[in-house]
Amino acid sequence: MVIKPEIQGVVARTAHPYGCQQAVQAQIAFVESAAPITQGPKRVLILGASSGFGLASRIALTFGGAQAATLGVSFERGPSVKGVGTAGWYNNIYFKQAAEQQGYIAKNIVGDAFSPQIRQQVAQMIRDEFDGQVDLVIYSLATGVRPNPENGDMWRSCLKTVGENVSGFSVDLEKDSLVPAELTAANEDEILATTKVMGGEDWQEWIDFLLAEGLLATGAKTLAYSYIGPESTYPIYHHGTLGIAKQHLHHTATVLNQQLSQCVEGQANVVVCKALVTKASVFIPTFSPYILCLFKVMKQLGLHEECIEQMQRLFADKVYAEHDEQSSLTDENGLIRMDDWELKPEVQQQVDGLMAQMNVDNFKQVGDYAGYKSAFLALNGFGFSTVDYTQSVDLDALSCLTP
Repeated sequence: MVIKPEIQGVVARTAHPYGCQQAVQAQIAFVESAAPITQGPKRVLILGASSGFGLASRIALTFGGAQAATLGVSFERGPSVKGVGTAGWYNNIYFKQAAEQQGYIAKNIVGDAFSPQIRQQVAQMIRDEFDGQVDLVIYSLATGVRPNPENGDMWRSCLKTVGENVSGFSVDLEKDSLVPAELTAANEDEILATTKVMGGEDWQEWIDFLLAEGLLATGAKTLAYSYIGPESTYPIYHHGTLGIAKQHLHHTATVLNQQLSQCVEGQANVVVCKALVTKASVFIPTFSPYILCLFKVMKQLGLHEECIEQMQRLFADKVYAEHDEQSSLTDENGLIRMDDWELKPEVQQQVDGLMAQMNVDNFKQVGDYAGYKSAFLALNGFGFSTVDYTQSVDLDALSCLTP
């Protein structure tokens, strides 16, 4: 069958396997040519490894100098009568192929990272394939639901404000238009559920489990990814349900840092990343106009980074670079700031100016809509010049491939 991009609103309904392969190869090519990661980890567990920052971390740590063995956990689906499968399914496959071709250990576990069964599988895999311990745990899960382990009910996150409603515009990728959008105020139950899903509780439980099982090496680190953004977006994100959840994540890092320091002489940090087009960010109402303007400004200033550039810089220049003391790695709140370029005053001043000009008629010209949509399509394997999208894809052959 010929696979074409199908978008419903901001949801991609198709993924192109060979485009996903090219996306993985492009990221590998970048890190192989970048300043290398020195003194990096050798055995890495990545929770949420199939796309976005998790996949970029995996690629950087394997091909960007550290030559790490990696174990990736993700919840993806392969080809079936219902469709071609998810982009993350193919990312897992082609990453593993590329890593093994160069002699690196790359293992995948596909399943719900919230489940006790997957934790046990991870533990056994670490014992069998990773000499019984890992040096780094990356927590990069992005999901809207999490089961309550006590009763099986589902906590469901929501994208809402806290206090007052916020109105604005959002990009409709299906219709290439800017449409009215509104964030309504959350109630206490919605705030709690969002924190349960996107806060630090599950990260804490994973580290508790790994410590109890003796699976963390001396000096082991753990990282989780977050976002704060400029003050202009605080009503949308930082002061909303997402922001409250992320504040819980940040507090968890403080607790984990003390715990790991005492138990294995390790450390825990939250990494604050820049705004990007991800499968999660496109869902945030009224946030996309900011990203359109940010992309335009940062590209003009030569400061733009996608996930892979950020992760290579994170590990090469910050986490595994030489630092005189911990304070030189983090800000006053203990956060590693990869949004440092996004928040430069000259960047934000220009972004604010573009935001003031933008409307439904000129948003493609004022902001970088072409770059925004191109980044979204690339997440799902579309838009690569090296792929012939008119050629039929043999799904039966692809069904024989497993992560």
